[in-house]
Formats: sequence, C-alpha cells, structure tokens
Amino acid sequence: MSEAALVAPRGGVGYWLSGFRAMLRWQLASMRIWAPTAVAVEALSGIGMVVGFGMLVPDLSQRGALFLTTGSAVVVTIVIGLIMGPQLVAQQKASHTYDYLLALPVPRTAAALSWYAVVLIVGLPGAIATLVAGAWYFGFSLSVSPSVVPAVLLAVFTATMLGYALAHAIREPMVTMILSEVFIFFAFGFAPINFPVSQLPHWLAEVNRWLPFLPMATVVRAGLTDGLVTHVAESYYVLVAWAAGSACLAALVLGRRR
Repeated sequence: MSEAALVAPRGGVGYWLSGFRAMLRWQLASMRIWAPTAVAVEALSGIGMVVGFGMLVPDLSQRGALFLTTGSAVVVTIVIGLIMGPQLVAQQKASHTYDYLLALPVPRTAAALSWYAVVLIVGLPGAIATLVAGAWYFGFSLSVSPSVVPAVLLAVFTATMLGYALAHAIREPMVTMILSEVFIFFAFGFAPINFPVSQLPHWLAEVNRWLPFLPMATVVRAGLTDGLVTHVAESYYVLVAWAAGSACLAALVLGRRR
C-alpha cells in the first residue's frame, strides 16, 4: 500500500469534528489560568450593574428593573466574544503567535466555532448569576420560555463572529484594542440594552434598529419576560444578517491568509 493511501484525507465530518475538539481543548487549556477569573469577573460585573444601578435609582419600577437585569445579563454574555475576543487576537499578533495558530492543520470553521463554544462556557455562568441576583434584589420573577435558548445562542454567535471578523480583518493590534474599547463605550452609553429604546432620541433609536446590540437584547429579553418587548421577529432578521455578514467577512479575510 502506498504512503499516500496511509495518510488520512483532510476533509469530511470526522476531520472537522477532530479539529473542533482539538481546538476546543487547546483553547480551554490555554485559558485554564484566567478563565475562572474571567467567569468570576463577568458574574461580579453583572451583579454589580444590577445592584449598583438599583442603589442609584432606588425607586426603579419593576419594568425598569426587568430591563436593567435582563440587559445586564446580555452585556455579560456578549462581552467575551465582542470585546475580549478581539483583544486576545490582538495579543496573539503582538506576540507573533498569530501566524502559527493560522498554520495549524485545523479547518478555519472548526477553530472559529471552538472559540464560540468557549465564549458560551465563560459567559453563561455570569449571565445566570446576574439574572438570579436581579430577581432576588428587585423581587420579581422571570417568565422563561424555550425561545431563550436560540435567542442566547444567536446573540452570542453574532457578537462572537462580529468580534472575530474585525479582529482578523484589522492588521494593526493597537487599532483592534482601541476599537474594542469603542464597543464598550457604545454598548453602555448609546445602545438601549439596559433601558427601553423609547428613551433614546428618535434618530438614535432608528440607528439602533439596524445595529446588532438592540436586537441582541430584544430577542433574549423576549425569552425571559412576557410582553416586555416588541419587534422580536425583526430583531431576529437583523441578527441573522449581522451574523452571516460577520462570518462571511471572517471567512474572506482568513481565506486570503492561506
């Protein structure tokens, strides 16, 4: 039997799953020191937002408390993929390990989805802790429906792919770091995640309809509450478009680096 026949082909479902498992193990192993800290920080950040704003506005209505708590959970869930992911890629470029990782014999989609799995593993505990803390602190009950599962998966995927695409598309690590800070500023200051969109000026509300942040909060909030938000179907359409566009951009950029 020839040597070529003994070499397993680089293709097929088995090869993809093997690459996904290998990258997931590598990601978790490389993060074994700071991942527990990141989980704790995310949980404390979410709880701090809920309790801190609750103290700042002591007469907050139940509707406002629901917006604050569910919005804080969304922020905690997406911040890993949207902000920390690009910063991690920027650090890899600065330390000259980026090209080595791209050269590994692993499908690019498997590497991307392994990072998405890591984002879920790190982000979800903090989001759950935020929801529990908010329900306890403000004394309300959530109306959790099965739709929260696809809502969270889509919201986190969109945030992760957006951060992933920008991190790989921008060559200069410092620009990536600065842009991730801009995301933090916009998400907290101008995106209606923790408060109703009706509190924004009309023009800014219209802008947010087509950006991914409001739709992320809307679809997740719709799965956690009853009758609190509208335009849920439209939000799903917007998120799917952003997720597909970001994934295509990442594939285009990474394809050019072969």
